[in-house]
Amino acid sequence: MNPGAKPFTIQDVARIAGVSAMTVSRALNTPQKVSPDTLERVREAVRRTNFVPNAMASGLRRARARLVAALLPTMVGPVFQEMVEALDLALHERGYQLMIGQSGYDAAREDELLRAIVQRRPDGVVVTGVVRSEEGRRVLRASGIPVVETWEFTPTPIDMLVGFSHPAIGAAVVDYLHARGHRHVAMVSAGDARALTRVAAFNARAQALGLQTSQATFMPAPSTMGAGRAGLAELLTRAPEVTAVFCSSDMLALGAAVEARERGIAVPGQLAIVGMGDQSVAADAAPPLTTVRIDGTRIGRLAAEMVVARAEGQVPAAPVVDIGFSIVERAST
Repeated sequence: MNPGAKPFTIQDVARIAGVSAMTVSRALNTPQKVSPDTLERVREAVRRTNFVPNAMASGLRRARARLVAALLPTMVGPVFQEMVEALDLALHERGYQLMIGQSGYDAAREDELLRAIVQRRPDGVVVTGVVRSEEGRRVLRASGIPVVETWEFTPTPIDMLVGFSHPAIGAAVVDYLHARGHRHVAMVSAGDARALTRVAAFNARAQALGLQTSQATFMPAPSTMGAGRAGLAELLTRAPEVTAVFCSSDMLALGAAVEARERGIAVPGQLAIVGMGDQSVAADAAPPLTTVRIDGTRIGRLAAEMVVARAEGQVPAAPVVDIGFSIVERAST
């Protein structure tokens, strides 16, 4: 390796492969449009020269970077892992790269990150949740960049949306518990906006059915098993008569199950526990955890399809998709 050597150019690769620079560019960016023989010659020339394309220069020529930015509230824990993996794979299949930014659960920080992302002109932006701040919505709309909001539902998306109704989840879990004979229910929840909508719907549905419901115990986000233990301990101090608890994440629910076991409370005999997310650990817990299943893989793939279609001047088949949810019943209830 010679640090002072001039790097090979696309013209060098073209000369070695015996093709034009345009053909090299096509082989690197849209290999499906090049014959197998030509593609192999270009790839061999790239291997011989260790050629690395200048993505910035290529992006400027095409006015596209083939880059999609995704905003996550947290990269701690498995909550969004399934969606991110599917999003990354689907973008890669279409020749795009994924860049991830962590916005936290703070609107001001999200706005700051959105401004920084827009300045870099990605081909699309995928947001976890809906953008609530007027500043964030203004910045994205003014940018003209394709936007997909996910993991939530709203009648007024910025551009495109693939998600589900959190209020519907809160009400459905109450119906599920009511059908199994529970008459005093409560929640252990994170305090972010999406969780709060579930809490409100949970309480409203419980009251409509004539059930007793105790004030939710709120724990800081992102959720942990330790927070689940502390949340259930606090809830039982206030309302020891509670027979069923809905937790806003599987991690909180698993922590609640540990706390119940430590207190000698039988699950589900004395206390039923429901989680949310159907993470991989839910089925292997002791007892296996009843939880709300969200198809994160479908969210990720649909978001990728939407944002790429819009970036390439096409109209998505369905710019707004409600993927729904399901309650996966296991031994904890």
